[in-house]
Amino acid sequence: MFGIDKLNVVRSEIPAVTHVDYSARIQTVHVETNPLYHALISRFKEITGCPVLVNTSFNVRGEPIVATPEDAFRCFMGTEIERLVIGNCFLRKEDQNSHLKRDYKNSFELD
Repeated sequence: MFGIDKLNVVRSEIPAVTHVDYSARIQTVHVETNPLYHALISRFKEITGCPVLVNTSFNVRGEPIVATPEDAFRCFMGTEIERLVIGNCFLRKEDQNSHLKRDYKNSFELD
C-alpha cells in the first residue's frame, strides 16, 4: 500500500495513537506525580474499558495552538468537541450558552 491507503488499515485497538509503522509515542501517567490526570484516565477506563487518552495538539487548522483557558473554550465552542476538562473544570457542550457557539466549518479550507 501507498500513501493515504496506509491510513485506512486498522493497526490496533486504539488506531488514533498507532502510526502506520505500528509504533506509538506512549506517555505514562503516575498517581504519585499527577493524581488528577491519573484519576481522569482511571475513570475513563472504568467507563470505556480503554485506559488511553489521546494527547494531541489543540487547535483548529489555521489558528495557533491553544495557549490559555479562553483559547480552549473558544476552540471547544467552535468544534465538535463534546467535553472539555481544564484543571478542576469539566464542561459539557450541551450545558454551555448556545450563543457562544462558533462555526469553524466554513472558515478554513479542508484537506
